[in-house]
Amino acid sequence: MSNHAGIPFLDLVTPHVELEQELTAVFQKALRTAGFIGGPMLEDFEKAFAEFCDAKYAVGVNSGTDALRFALMASGVQAGDVVVTVSNTFIATTEAISQAGALPEFVDIDEQTYNMDPVRLKEYLEHQCSVDASGKLTSRRSGRPVRAVVPVHLYGQTADMDPIMDLADQYGLIVIEDACQAHGAEYFSRKQGRWMKAGSIGRAAAFSFYPGKNLGACGEAGAVTTNDAALAGKIKMIRDHGQAKKYYHDIEGYNGRLDSIQAGILHVKLGHLAKWNFQRRDHAADYHRLLTAANCGINPPYQPSWSRPVYHLYVVRVPEREAMMGHLKEAGIGTGIHYPIPLHLQKAYAALNYQAGDFPVTERVTPEILSLPMFPQLTTTQVESVITALQKYASSELATSGSQRF
Repeated sequence: MSNHAGIPFLDLVTPHVELEQELTAVFQKALRTAGFIGGPMLEDFEKAFAEFCDAKYAVGVNSGTDALRFALMASGVQAGDVVVTVSNTFIATTEAISQAGALPEFVDIDEQTYNMDPVRLKEYLEHQCSVDASGKLTSRRSGRPVRAVVPVHLYGQTADMDPIMDLADQYGLIVIEDACQAHGAEYFSRKQGRWMKAGSIGRAAAFSFYPGKNLGACGEAGAVTTNDAALAGKIKMIRDHGQAKKYYHDIEGYNGRLDSIQAGILHVKLGHLAKWNFQRRDHAADYHRLLTAANCGINPPYQPSWSRPVYHLYVVRVPEREAMMGHLKEAGIGTGIHYPIPLHLQKAYAALNYQAGDFPVTERVTPEILSLPMFPQLTTTQVESVITALQKYASSELATSGSQRF
Protein backbone atom coordinates (compact mmCIF):
# COMPACT_ATOMS: atom_id res chain seq x y z
CA MET A 1 0.00 0.00 0.00
CA SER A 2 1.43 3.38 -0.90
CA ASN A 3 1.62 6.17 1.62
CA HIS A 4 -0.62 8.23 -0.67
CA ALA A 5 -3.39 5.62 -0.31
CA GLY A 6 -2.77 5.09 3.40
CA ILE A 7 -2.52 7.42 6.38
CA PRO A 8 -0.42 10.55 5.89
CA PHE A 9 1.72 11.96 8.65
CA LEU A 10 0.09 15.36 8.07
CA ASP A 11 -2.84 16.61 5.96
CA LEU A 12 -2.52 20.23 4.89
CA VAL A 13 -4.96 19.95 1.99
CA THR A 14 -8.28 19.17 3.68
CA PRO A 15 -8.50 22.20 6.03
CA HIS A 16 -7.65 24.57 3.19
CA VAL A 17 -10.27 23.03 0.94
CA GLU A 18 -12.81 23.32 3.75
CA LEU A 19 -11.96 27.00 4.29
CA GLU A 20 -11.35 27.85 0.63
CA GLN A 21 -14.05 30.50 0.32
CA GLU A 22 -13.03 32.30 3.52
CA LEU A 23 -9.35 32.20 2.57
CA THR A 24 -10.00 33.35 -0.98
CA ALA A 25 -11.97 36.31 0.38
CA VAL A 26 -8.86 37.43 2.26
CA PHE A 27 -6.84 37.53 -0.96
CA GLN A 28 -9.63 39.34 -2.79
CA LYS A 29 -9.79 41.96 -0.05
CA ALA A 30 -6.06 42.55 -0.32
CA LEU A 31 -6.30 42.91 -4.09
CA ARG A 32 -9.17 45.39 -3.90
CA THR A 33 -7.57 47.54 -1.19
CA ALA A 34 -3.88 47.08 -2.06
CA GLY A 35 -3.43 46.32 1.64
CA PHE A 36 -0.40 44.08 1.38
CA ILE A 37 1.80 45.28 4.27
CA GLY A 38 0.46 46.37 7.65
CA GLY A 39 -2.98 47.90 7.93
CA PRO A 40 -6.27 46.61 9.37
CA MET A 41 -5.84 42.92 8.49
CA LEU A 42 -2.57 42.74 10.42
CA GLU A 43 -3.85 44.79 13.33
CA ASP A 44 -7.05 42.76 13.62
CA PHE A 45 -5.11 39.49 13.69
CA GLU A 46 -2.62 40.79 16.26
CA LYS A 47 -5.45 41.86 18.55
CA ALA A 48 -7.28 38.52 18.15
CA PHE A 49 -4.16 36.41 18.68
CA ALA A 50 -3.15 38.37 21.78
CA GLU A 51 -6.63 37.74 23.20
CA PHE A 52 -6.39 34.04 22.33
CA CYS A 53 -3.09 33.79 24.24
CA ASP A 54 -4.37 35.81 27.23
CA ALA A 55 -1.65 38.37 26.49
CA LYS A 56 -2.00 42.12 26.14
CA TYR A 57 -0.05 42.42 22.91
CA ALA A 58 0.88 40.38 19.85
CA VAL A 59 3.26 41.57 17.15
CA GLY A 60 3.20 39.80 13.80
CA VAL A 61 6.56 39.06 12.21
CA ASN A 62 7.96 37.13 9.25
CA SER A 63 8.63 33.79 11.00
CA GLY A 64 8.92 32.03 14.31
CA THR A 65 12.68 32.42 14.11
CA ASP A 66 12.32 36.19 13.76
CA ALA A 67 9.81 36.16 16.61
CA LEU A 68 12.30 34.59 19.02
CA ARG A 69 15.25 36.63 17.75
CA PHE A 70 13.36 39.93 17.99
CA ALA A 71 11.97 39.05 21.43
CA LEU A 72 15.47 38.37 22.74
CA MET A 73 16.86 41.58 21.25
CA ALA A 74 13.99 43.74 22.48
CA SER A 75 14.28 42.22 25.97
CA GLY A 76 17.86 43.40 26.31
CA VAL A 77 19.89 40.35 25.30
CA GLN A 78 23.15 41.70 23.92
CA ALA A 79 26.13 40.46 21.96
CA GLY A 80 28.26 38.24 24.18
CA ASP A 81 25.46 37.21 26.54
CA VAL A 82 24.59 33.59 27.29
CA VAL A 83 21.05 32.33 26.75
CA VAL A 84 20.22 28.96 28.32
CA THR A 85 17.98 26.52 26.47
CA VAL A 86 17.71 22.82 25.59
CA SER A 87 19.36 20.73 22.91
CA ASN A 88 16.21 18.74 22.13
CA THR A 89 14.56 21.27 19.83
CA PHE A 90 14.57 22.52 16.25
CA ILE A 91 17.65 24.54 15.32
CA ALA A 92 15.61 27.74 14.95
CA THR A 93 15.69 28.05 18.76
CA THR A 94 19.46 28.37 18.82
CA GLU A 95 19.68 30.23 15.51
CA ALA A 96 17.58 32.98 17.06
CA ILE A 97 19.90 33.11 20.06
CA SER A 98 23.07 33.18 17.95
CA GLN A 99 21.67 35.71 15.49
CA ALA A 100 20.76 37.99 18.38
CA GLY A 101 24.50 37.99 19.13
CA ALA A 102 24.27 35.68 22.14
CA LEU A 103 25.72 32.27 22.89
CA PRO A 104 23.46 29.25 23.50
CA GLU A 105 24.29 27.00 26.42
CA PHE A 106 22.28 23.89 27.18
CA VAL A 107 20.69 22.05 30.07
CA ASP A 108 19.19 18.57 29.92
CA ILE A 109 15.54 17.66 29.58
CA ASP A 110 12.99 15.85 31.70
CA GLU A 111 12.72 12.27 30.44
CA GLN A 112 8.92 12.20 30.66
CA THR A 113 7.98 15.55 29.07
CA TYR A 114 11.08 16.02 26.83
CA ASN A 115 11.10 19.67 27.92
CA MET A 116 13.60 21.66 29.98
CA ASP A 117 14.19 20.02 33.36
CA PRO A 118 14.03 22.71 36.08
CA VAL A 119 16.28 20.56 38.29
CA ARG A 120 18.99 20.59 35.62
CA LEU A 121 18.54 24.35 35.15
CA LYS A 122 19.02 24.82 38.89
CA GLU A 123 22.16 22.68 38.82
CA TYR A 124 23.50 24.71 35.89
CA LEU A 125 22.91 28.03 37.65
CA GLU A 126 24.32 26.83 40.97
CA HIS A 127 27.31 24.78 39.81
CA GLN A 128 28.20 25.92 36.30
CA CYS A 129 27.88 29.65 36.97
CA SER A 130 29.37 32.09 39.44
CA VAL A 131 28.01 35.32 40.91
CA ASP A 132 30.38 38.23 41.44
CA ALA A 133 30.17 40.93 44.10
CA SER A 134 27.85 43.03 41.95
CA GLY A 135 25.45 40.10 41.55
CA LYS A 136 26.40 39.43 37.94
CA LEU A 137 25.85 35.81 36.90
CA THR A 138 28.62 34.38 34.71
CA SER A 139 28.93 31.04 32.96
CA ARG A 140 32.07 29.20 33.99
CA ARG A 141 32.01 27.35 30.68
CA SER A 142 32.28 30.44 28.48
CA GLY A 143 33.14 33.24 30.90
CA ARG A 144 30.16 35.21 29.55
CA PRO A 145 27.26 36.80 31.44
CA VAL A 146 24.10 34.69 31.60
CA ARG A 147 21.17 36.86 30.57
CA ALA A 148 18.13 34.78 29.61
CA VAL A 149 16.41 31.40 29.60
CA VAL A 150 14.42 30.01 26.66
CA PRO A 151 12.24 27.06 27.71
CA VAL A 152 10.77 25.30 24.67
CA HIS A 153 7.15 24.11 24.80
CA LEU A 154 7.95 21.12 22.64
CA TYR A 155 5.42 19.04 20.69
CA GLY A 156 2.56 21.21 21.98
CA GLN A 157 3.15 20.73 25.73
CA THR A 158 4.40 23.48 28.02
CA ALA A 159 7.55 23.22 30.07
CA ASP A 160 7.11 23.26 33.86
CA MET A 161 7.18 27.04 34.13
CA ASP A 162 6.75 27.77 37.87
CA PRO A 163 10.20 26.53 38.96
CA ILE A 164 11.79 28.01 35.83
CA MET A 165 10.25 31.41 36.57
CA ASP A 166 11.31 31.17 40.24
CA LEU A 167 14.93 30.47 39.23
CA ALA A 168 14.83 33.33 36.73
CA ASP A 169 13.58 35.70 39.42
CA GLN A 170 16.26 34.50 41.82
CA TYR A 171 19.07 35.09 39.33
CA GLY A 172 17.67 38.10 37.49
CA LEU A 173 17.17 36.32 34.18
CA ILE A 174 14.79 37.08 31.33
CA VAL A 175 12.42 34.27 30.31
CA ILE A 176 11.35 34.09 26.68
CA GLU A 177 9.02 31.19 25.88
CA ASP A 178 9.62 29.30 22.66
CA ALA A 179 5.95 28.55 22.03
CA CYS A 180 6.38 27.85 18.32
CA GLN A 181 4.66 24.46 18.71
CA ALA A 182 2.22 25.35 21.47
CA HIS A 183 -0.65 27.48 20.12
CA GLY A 184 -3.34 27.21 22.78
CA ALA A 185 -1.43 24.94 25.17
CA GLU A 186 -2.12 25.62 28.85
CA TYR A 187 -0.10 25.38 32.06
CA PHE A 188 -1.51 25.23 35.58
CA SER A 189 0.57 27.57 37.70
CA ARG A 190 0.55 26.23 41.23
CA LYS A 191 2.06 29.51 42.27
CA GLN A 192 -0.81 31.57 40.87
CA GLY A 193 -3.51 28.94 41.30
CA ARG A 194 -4.80 29.18 37.73
CA TRP A 195 -4.39 27.88 34.21
CA MET A 196 -2.20 30.06 31.98
CA LYS A 197 -1.84 30.02 28.22
CA ALA A 198 1.51 29.44 26.53
CA GLY A 199 2.64 32.89 25.50
CA SER A 200 1.42 34.66 28.64
CA ILE A 201 3.91 33.43 31.24
CA GLY A 202 7.39 34.76 30.42
CA ARG A 203 8.38 38.29 29.52
CA ALA A 204 7.58 37.41 25.92
CA ALA A 205 6.93 34.38 23.76
CA ALA A 206 7.64 33.41 20.18
CA PHE A 207 5.14 31.63 17.93
CA SER A 208 5.65 30.13 14.50
CA PHE A 209 2.85 29.93 11.94
CA TYR A 210 4.72 27.66 9.56
CA PRO A 211 2.06 25.78 7.53
CA GLY A 212 2.25 22.53 9.52
CA LYS A 213 1.72 24.17 12.91
CA ASN A 214 -1.59 23.99 14.81
CA LEU A 215 -2.21 27.51 13.54
CA GLY A 216 -0.44 27.66 10.19
CA ALA A 217 -0.18 30.31 7.52
CA CYS A 218 -0.08 29.65 3.78
CA GLY A 219 3.61 30.52 3.86
CA GLU A 220 6.01 31.90 6.46
CA ALA A 221 4.73 33.83 9.48
CA GLY A 222 5.27 34.30 13.21
CA ALA A 223 4.35 36.46 16.19
CA VAL A 224 5.59 37.64 19.56
CA THR A 225 3.21 37.88 22.50
CA THR A 226 3.92 39.93 25.61
CA ASN A 227 2.25 41.89 28.40
CA ASP A 228 4.93 44.60 28.15
CA ALA A 229 3.82 47.60 26.06
CA ALA A 230 7.35 48.96 25.68
CA LEU A 231 8.65 45.59 24.54
CA ALA A 232 5.86 45.25 21.97
CA GLY A 233 6.64 48.73 20.67
CA LYS A 234 10.33 47.93 20.31
CA ILE A 235 9.60 44.71 18.41
CA LYS A 236 7.39 46.68 16.02
CA MET A 237 10.36 48.92 15.34
CA ILE A 238 12.82 46.04 14.96
CA ARG A 239 10.58 44.24 12.44
CA ASP A 240 10.27 47.40 10.30
CA HIS A 241 13.81 48.69 9.76
CA GLY A 242 13.90 50.40 13.17
CA GLN A 243 11.30 52.97 12.18
CA ALA A 244 9.44 54.91 14.87
CA LYS A 245 7.49 56.40 11.98
CA LYS A 246 8.05 56.22 8.24
CA TYR A 247 11.64 57.15 7.33
CA TYR A 248 12.53 58.04 10.94
CA HIS A 249 14.84 55.29 12.18
CA ASP A 250 15.57 55.27 15.91
CA ILE A 251 17.55 52.04 15.65
CA GLU A 252 18.87 49.76 12.94
CA GLY A 253 16.25 47.07 12.46
CA TYR A 254 15.28 44.28 10.09
CA ASN A 255 12.78 43.55 7.38
CA GLY A 256 10.77 41.09 9.45
CA ARG A 257 7.18 42.15 8.81
CA LEU A 258 4.17 39.85 8.56
CA ASP A 259 2.34 40.19 5.23
CA SER A 260 -1.26 41.34 5.52
CA ILE A 261 -2.54 38.44 3.41
CA GLN A 262 -0.92 35.93 5.78
CA ALA A 263 -2.33 37.85 8.75
CA GLY A 264 -5.80 37.69 7.22
CA ILE A 265 -5.46 33.97 6.54
CA LEU A 266 -4.31 33.37 10.10
CA HIS A 267 -7.23 35.39 11.46
CA VAL A 268 -9.66 33.16 9.55
CA LYS A 269 -7.97 30.01 10.83
CA LEU A 270 -7.77 31.34 14.38
CA GLY A 271 -11.55 31.08 14.57
CA HIS A 272 -11.21 27.31 14.07
CA LEU A 273 -8.15 26.69 16.24
CA ALA A 274 -9.98 25.79 19.46
CA LYS A 275 -11.95 23.12 17.59
CA TRP A 276 -8.82 21.81 15.86
CA ASN A 277 -6.95 21.61 19.16
CA PHE A 278 -9.89 19.75 20.71
CA GLN A 279 -9.77 17.25 17.84
CA ARG A 280 -6.02 16.76 18.35
CA ARG A 281 -6.58 16.07 22.05
CA ASP A 282 -9.33 13.63 21.15
CA HIS A 283 -7.00 11.75 18.79
CA ALA A 284 -4.28 11.73 21.44
CA ALA A 285 -6.72 10.20 23.93
CA ASP A 286 -7.56 7.49 21.37
CA TYR A 287 -3.87 6.78 20.77
CA HIS A 288 -3.19 6.58 24.50
CA ARG A 289 -6.15 4.29 25.19
CA LEU A 290 -5.30 1.95 22.35
CA LEU A 291 -1.56 1.89 23.06
CA THR A 292 -2.22 1.08 26.70
CA ALA A 293 -4.60 -1.73 25.76
CA ALA A 294 -2.22 -3.09 23.12
CA ASN A 295 0.56 -3.45 25.72
CA CYS A 296 3.14 -3.56 22.94
CA GLY A 297 6.01 -1.85 24.79
CA ILE A 298 5.59 1.51 23.04
CA ASN A 299 5.49 4.47 25.42
CA PRO A 300 2.84 7.14 24.74
CA PRO A 301 3.47 10.80 25.59
CA TYR A 302 3.33 11.71 29.27
CA GLN A 303 0.84 14.39 30.29
CA PRO A 304 1.47 15.93 33.72
CA SER A 305 -1.46 17.12 35.83
CA TRP A 306 -0.34 20.71 35.25
CA SER A 307 -0.44 20.46 31.47
CA ARG A 308 -3.13 20.77 28.81
CA PRO A 309 -1.16 20.04 25.66
CA VAL A 310 -2.37 20.70 22.12
CA TYR A 311 -0.48 17.79 20.49
CA HIS A 312 1.22 19.60 17.66
CA LEU A 313 3.00 16.25 17.40
CA TYR A 314 2.16 12.89 18.91
CA VAL A 315 5.55 11.51 19.91
CA VAL A 316 6.08 8.01 21.27
CA ARG A 317 9.24 6.18 22.31
CA VAL A 318 9.98 2.93 20.55
CA PRO A 319 12.94 0.55 20.49
CA GLU A 320 14.35 -0.27 17.04
CA ARG A 321 12.87 2.93 15.62
CA GLU A 322 14.14 2.65 12.06
CA ALA A 323 12.74 -0.87 11.66
CA MET A 324 9.42 0.30 13.08
CA MET A 325 9.32 3.24 10.66
CA GLY A 326 10.03 0.91 7.76
CA HIS A 327 7.19 -1.37 8.81
CA LEU A 328 4.77 1.55 9.09
CA LYS A 329 5.86 2.87 5.71
CA GLU A 330 5.13 -0.52 4.16
CA ALA A 331 1.68 -0.31 5.75
CA GLY A 332 1.13 3.08 4.14
CA ILE A 333 1.51 5.05 7.38
CA GLY A 334 3.53 8.25 7.46
CA THR A 335 5.82 9.06 10.40
CA GLY A 336 8.44 11.64 11.37
CA ILE A 337 11.37 12.15 13.74
CA HIS A 338 11.50 15.33 15.82
CA TYR A 339 14.50 15.51 16.16
CA PRO A 340 17.11 12.87 15.22
CA ILE A 341 20.31 14.64 16.33
CA PRO A 342 20.37 16.91 19.39
CA LEU A 343 21.73 20.37 18.73
CA HIS A 344 24.80 20.01 20.95
CA LEU A 345 25.99 17.22 18.60
CA GLN A 346 25.16 18.99 15.32
CA LYS A 347 28.04 20.07 13.05
CA ALA A 348 26.68 23.61 13.07
CA TYR A 349 27.55 23.87 16.78
CA ALA A 350 30.84 22.01 16.86
CA ALA A 351 32.52 25.22 17.99
CA LEU A 352 30.55 25.11 21.25
CA ASN A 353 32.68 22.07 22.18
CA TYR A 354 29.96 19.92 23.66
CA GLN A 355 30.60 16.20 23.65
CA ALA A 356 28.55 13.01 23.50
CA GLY A 357 27.51 12.22 27.06
CA ASP A 358 27.07 15.84 28.14
CA PHE A 359 23.27 15.55 28.19
CA PRO A 360 22.47 11.90 28.86
CA VAL A 361 18.67 12.17 28.97
CA THR A 362 18.52 14.00 25.64
CA GLU A 363 20.90 11.48 24.10
CA ARG A 364 18.93 8.54 25.48
CA VAL A 365 15.62 9.87 24.15
CA THR A 366 16.53 11.06 20.65
CA PRO A 367 17.25 7.63 19.11
CA GLU A 368 13.85 6.35 20.25
CA ILE A 369 11.36 9.14 19.60
CA LEU A 370 8.89 8.67 16.76
CA SER A 371 6.12 11.02 15.64
CA LEU A 372 2.90 9.31 14.59
CA PRO A 373 0.22 10.82 12.32
CA MET A 374 -1.49 13.77 14.02
CA PHE A 375 -3.79 16.36 12.49
CA PRO A 376 -7.35 17.52 13.24
CA GLN A 377 -8.99 15.59 10.40
CA LEU A 378 -7.47 12.27 11.51
CA THR A 379 -10.18 9.68 12.21
CA THR A 380 -10.53 7.15 15.00
CA THR A 381 -10.40 4.40 12.37
CA GLN A 382 -7.06 5.72 11.14
CA VAL A 383 -5.71 5.86 14.70
CA GLU A 384 -6.83 2.26 15.20
CA SER A 385 -5.02 1.27 11.99
CA VAL A 386 -1.80 2.88 13.21
CA ILE A 387 -2.00 1.03 16.53
CA THR A 388 -2.80 -2.25 14.79
CA ALA A 389 0.30 -1.83 12.61
CA LEU A 390 2.45 -1.04 15.66
CA GLN A 391 1.11 -4.04 17.52
CA LYS A 392 1.59 -6.34 14.52
CA TYR A 393 5.22 -5.31 14.19
CA ALA A 394 5.90 -5.66 17.92
CA SER A 395 4.32 -9.13 17.96
CA SER A 396 6.29 -10.31 14.92
CA GLU A 397 9.56 -9.04 16.42
CA LEU A 398 8.86 -10.76 19.71
CA ALA A 399 8.04 -14.01 17.94
CA THR A 400 11.11 -13.82 15.71
CA SER A 401 13.78 -12.70 18.14
CA GLY A 402 12.30 -13.25 21.58
CA SER A 403 13.25 -9.66 22.30
CA GLN A 404 12.00 -8.31 25.60
CA ARG A 405 12.20 -4.74 24.34
CA PHE A 406 8.67 -5.00 22.97
